[in-house]
Amino acid sequence: MASVEQAPAAAQGGTGIPVENPATGETIATLPTLSASAVKALVARARAAQPAWEAIGFEERGRVLRRAQKWVTDNSERIIATIVSETGKTYEDAQLAEIMYAAAAFGFWAKEAPHFLADEPMKSANPLVKGKKLVVRYRPVGVVGVIGPWNFPLTNSFGDCIPALAAGNAVILKPSEVTPLTSLLMAEGLRAAGLPDDVFQVATGDGATGSALIDHVDFVMFTGSTKTGKKVMERAAKTLTPVGLELGGKDPMIVLADADLDRAANAAAYYSMNNGGQVCISIERVYVEAPAYDEFVRKVTDRVKSLRQGRPSGPGSIDVGAVTFPPQLDIIEAHVADAVAKGARVLTGGRAAPGPGMFYEPTVLVDVDHTMSCMTEETFGPTLPIMKVADADEALRLANDSPYGLQASVWTKDLRRGEQLARRVEAGAVCVNDAQVNYTALELPMGGWKSSGLGTRHGAGGIRKYTQQQTLLVTRFAGKRDPHMFPYSKRVTKLIGGLTRLLYGRGKRA
Repeated sequence: MASVEQAPAAAQGGTGIPVENPATGETIATLPTLSASAVKALVARARAAQPAWEAIGFEERGRVLRRAQKWVTDNSERIIATIVSETGKTYEDAQLAEIMYAAAAFGFWAKEAPHFLADEPMKSANPLVKGKKLVVRYRPVGVVGVIGPWNFPLTNSFGDCIPALAAGNAVILKPSEVTPLTSLLMAEGLRAAGLPDDVFQVATGDGATGSALIDHVDFVMFTGSTKTGKKVMERAAKTLTPVGLELGGKDPMIVLADADLDRAANAAAYYSMNNGGQVCISIERVYVEAPAYDEFVRKVTDRVKSLRQGRPSGPGSIDVGAVTFPPQLDIIEAHVADAVAKGARVLTGGRAAPGPGMFYEPTVLVDVDHTMSCMTEETFGPTLPIMKVADADEALRLANDSPYGLQASVWTKDLRRGEQLARRVEAGAVCVNDAQVNYTALELPMGGWKSSGLGTRHGAGGIRKYTQQQTLLVTRFAGKRDPHMFPYSKRVTKLIGGLTRLLYGRGKRA
């Protein structure tokens, strides 16, 4: 793995924490767990640097982001090597879902930030403000704290920093203690792109480090489990700090009898197993109409059986990598064991693979139902439970029988019916005859319903959340006193009452 700059732990006011390669079990770095006082000092430096970064404007900030975009493409092999070393994912998962995303995101936010955050002229029907200038503007909040997950250290951790920077904020990123090296490498890239000192900083550490960050920043963006997201929100409530949350998911796939079963099976195998199933919008459960069930199960099982798993050694070497986070392996094993104990059958996989490293075999489960945790709780691993249903209505009912609502997919050749069904799914994003690729369309908002999150990333909302709205009203032409000002008079009061009835009291009553 390429080296990453980092000061010794003692110099950063913290203790050391090892970073392991989950595919080999080797310790590849030791980084500091920053203390609360060290985090406070980082925020103070960020707050001092932010006004100048905001003042240079969108055009100059966009130049920095575009240089960073070029840096990512020029250094892609080094970034991929770093990602693979700390996550155990495949070369292709790092290339497609991380490098391509970051390169696109730098350019997208450099281009779109001036449009999404431009002053908005407004009009009002209220006669009291006729002739006045009404404007809504967006001002950066100041210092944004991003607390990132371990599954996508570039896309879902550092990626949330890009629109925050484009909006004119300073940013402090607290990456997962499991995968911090990519964030440090990106800090190097931003410096090379000309980002001013202290506008972007990395706070390495554990949960206590993240908690300390919440106490001092002006906005918190968190991606991770619903359980931890609730703790983040509770902590932020103490300082009334606004939050954005992308949390857990249990994303359903609905396969109707008329679906293209080859495409559906290929998609089911890929979108449940890519990145080892460690994707917030991974297909985690499948409902198949009875006439198509047997053929679909056979096709999916054949594809999953053929997947190659192991330590990545370069492009094309394997299909499924390691389990990145040690406790996640325990969850995967528990979900499969629970399903089998309650009557499910394992068609392929079903056990942890021998070491070194942390691997769980790509697994297909059938004869499953909602008494099993593999169908109701987030597994976040290379497993795919498939359930037979009588019809689309049963599939929809079961798909919505979940506390989560992040993403879903519907598969049918009848596009009109597919879209109608998609509109009834309780999820923030639903694809018809596809999955996950909506995430690459940065114009589309991405966020969860129910316990899957609060707010969105991408689209206009994905950058406006890092700002404060300010309303401006400018009176250009006016006399010394408006009619409604003191002193009150009986005549004017009657005139205002009559005007109210004229404007709002006409028309039929329901």
